[in-house]
Amino acid sequence: MSSASPKAGRRRQPSLAQLRAFAAVAEHLHFRDAAAAIGMSQPALSGAVSALEETLGVTLLERTTRKVLLSPAGERLAVRTRAVLAEVGALLEEADAVRAPFTGALRLGVIPTVAPYLLPAVLRLVHDRYPQLDLQVHEEQTATLLDGLHSGRLDLLLLAVPLGVPGVVELPLFDEDFVLVTPPGHPLGDRDGVPREALRELNLLLLDEGHCLRDQALDICREAGRADAPVTTTAAGLSTLVQLVAGGLGCTLLPRTAVTVETSRSTRLRTASFTDPAPTRRIAFARRAGAARGAEYETLADALREALRPLPVRVLGGED
Repeated sequence: MSSASPKAGRRRQPSLAQLRAFAAVAEHLHFRDAAAAIGMSQPALSGAVSALEETLGVTLLERTTRKVLLSPAGERLAVRTRAVLAEVGALLEEADAVRAPFTGALRLGVIPTVAPYLLPAVLRLVHDRYPQLDLQVHEEQTATLLDGLHSGRLDLLLLAVPLGVPGVVELPLFDEDFVLVTPPGHPLGDRDGVPREALRELNLLLLDEGHCLRDQALDICREAGRADAPVTTTAAGLSTLVQLVAGGLGCTLLPRTAVTVETSRSTRLRTASFTDPAPTRRIAFARRAGAARGAEYETLADALREALRPLPVRVLGGED
């Protein structure tokens, strides 16, 4: 009686490269965009997905001349693939944490209304205190950052809170006031103690949909008693927004950390402060609950709070 070879019943297993390729295509539904997202050539990515289909014995994609769609099997296995890659990322993160703190890669996500004003302090801190840390910065809007945190694409976020998202731990850093920015000759320009109620009558310029700063500005207007959404002109970034103000199209709200940088672009801008309590926003780090490097992120938050004390903000303790 012959016995089967141990290798005869052994199934081939997919490689991590194949799984990453399929996950990228499942996310982008476009081979060129998926290849660019993971730094792989388009032929290599296509070959990896085809090899994965052969290994698994299922068709994952429906390819047409115009677009790529997930097959029913692809829909199911894409969820499992993302979970596998997230666990592999957690394994590598755990190994980094065990090997040595503040070494290896740290993928930091930052919102656009924070990045230009706080990154200089963050980069100086990392360069001076944690020279072995490979800091990789990704500037994206809040929803995309949270997706990246949950999927394991990002390790730590720097953004406005509260988020109220399960599985995400917030590490508050500071509170900062909002400042009213007006065009020249505006009656509120250069004033101190502007009441919030003044926002009811202003032509207020806002950022585009998707920016948390836009939502915060609308909340401030509602708190001031303004029922309508004061949106006549919008901009993709604060730099454009203040230029619109300088051109006389209206007023806007800037976080205080942005004022020096943005108002220096034009001599035609005026600023005004609000009466206490002024409208504010809170900036924090955010990490996954249970992150292997959680203690490192707490230490980094403490160090950054100290580094930010020269800025016009109210630095918070770790428990705020």
